[in-house]
Amino acid sequence: MSLKLADQKLAELADKLSTNSALWKLYHEHRAGRPLPSSKVLGEIVDLTRAIVFPGYFGKSNVLVHSLKYPIGAGIQELYELLVDQILAGLCFSDEELDMCAMRCMAEEKAIAVVEKLPELQTVLATDVEAAYNGDPAAENYGEIISCYPCIRAMTNYRLAHELFVLGVPLIPRILTEMAHSETGIDIHPGATIGHHFAIDHGTGVVIGATCVIGNNVKLYQGVTLGAKSFPLDENGNPIKGIPRHPILEDDVIVYSNATVLGRITIGKGTVVGGNIWVTESTKPGEMIVQKK
Repeated sequence: MSLKLADQKLAELADKLSTNSALWKLYHEHRAGRPLPSSKVLGEIVDLTRAIVFPGYFGKSNVLVHSLKYPIGAGIQELYELLVDQILAGLCFSDEELDMCAMRCMAEEKAIAVVEKLPELQTVLATDVEAAYNGDPAAENYGEIISCYPCIRAMTNYRLAHELFVLGVPLIPRILTEMAHSETGIDIHPGATIGHHFAIDHGTGVVIGATCVIGNNVKLYQGVTLGAKSFPLDENGNPIKGIPRHPILEDDVIVYSNATVLGRITIGKGTVVGGNIWVTESTKPGEMIVQKK
């Protein structure tokens, strides 16, 4: 094929791709002055959050307790500035029609609201570390849990993303939890509500749906799915979004590996769900649900 003919075919291909009728589903039109979210910067936000919450384990390792407030203070300032820009980028996907000045103010308000949640986020993540440590006899110290256990990385992303989700920030929360999904194999939707002392042992293959409500002192093992049983459709045949369709797990529930719990059912306080089973009905408190022989 001659060079001229190759150039012609490439030009024709570019024309087809840029006018494809499917493009409206795949392309977000960039407006002047309105940036798109950056996965690179969101990765920096995750790294900063982990370094602030777990100083010495993430970020710089030579952090001294008597001067801890200085690197944390610098990290908070940088985190705030990065959050403002990325929240602003996320707001471009909002249905609200706002000018850039109003969007910038909104992004700043939401960013400071998230940063103000960091002490609370740190406190609840400390309970997650404690739960993982107490629940695994192989763990020798908290440092091993923080450094090595995928559930802590996934929960840090989730708890940060959940705060952004509650504030109504579009897109960004889901990107953050999907980053953890790629890193750990744990898929938690940012809309899920999860209490304190939450542990996921091993973690790979765990799925927690958007409308899940999980109480305190709950433990999941690898491969657990907390999913939806069906998707109600509207009169046009499209899925109805935003309705509760995932399980409620009350306090002190344990769900063993590869169990599938589906639908808006309630797993009662203290219930133990055995491995490799399918649960689609609510349980009474304290029940043990296992395979029949």
